[in-house]
This record gives sequence, structure tokens and C-alpha cells, in this order.
Amino acid sequence: MLIRPGHPSDLPFLRRLFLDARTASWPWADKRGWAPEDFDAATKDEQIWVADIDGHRAGFASVWEIDNFLHNLFVAPQWQGHGVGSALLRHVHTTFTSTGALKCLVQNESALHFYQRHGWHTEARGSSPEGDYWLMHYRPS
Repeated sequence: MLIRPGHPSDLPFLRRLFLDARTASWPWADKRGWAPEDFDAATKDEQIWVADIDGHRAGFASVWEIDNFLHNLFVAPQWQGHGVGSALLRHVHTTFTSTGALKCLVQNESALHFYQRHGWHTEARGSSPEGDYWLMHYRPS
């Protein structure tokens, strides 16, 4: 598996995965008005990392590097359970210059457990238009 910087040619895949994964993972969310192009605004000025397996795009992570903030991490359904999310997360950890942060929606329990298994800790709870979230931190060892 190769974790590489995103490229403009990845855009159709990234847009579709962003929409489809949120739709599947957030069954409680109001999806009216969601579109593949939402990816563009949600990742503006972020570093995109793409997981590539034998020439097949398998997932992505987007990071707001200034704040060491992991904004998005999604894996294509056919690649879930193959270590793609873990590989993306390990790569993102190597890019942090200090404590990493992310917001995990409270209702997304599988994501919460995933991050906890990888050393992330809940620090606070907050609210957003998508729902309540846990603010989580990762401290490099």
C-alpha cells in the first residue's frame, strides 16, 4: 500500500468517496443538499493523502497542517478491514509537528473506537451542525 499526496486526477474518486462514506457512516444526518462537490469546500487548503493499493484508490485523509488537525479520514467500502484506515492514520501521525487533533462525531461509535485503538484520547465534547462531537488529541511518543 502506498500513501501518497493527492493529485488533481484523484478528484472524482475523492468527491464520490466523501459523499458516499458520510452518507453510509452518518445515518442520523440530514443529507438533503449534500453533493460530491462538498469535498472541495471541506478540504480547501488541506493536505490530502491518498491510499493506493496496486493502482486502486482505497481511501484518503485530509489534514489542516497548520493546526495538526485531521479533518477527514474515509476508506472505500470494498477496502474496509484491509488496514487502509490504519495506514492513513499512521502516515498522518508522522506529519504532525506537535499534538494532533480531530473531531469525531459522538454518534459515530465505530470511528471513535478506531481512533482510540490508535492512541487518540477524548479531551472535550462540543456541538456542530453535524451533531455533537468528541475533541480528540494524539500525542506523539
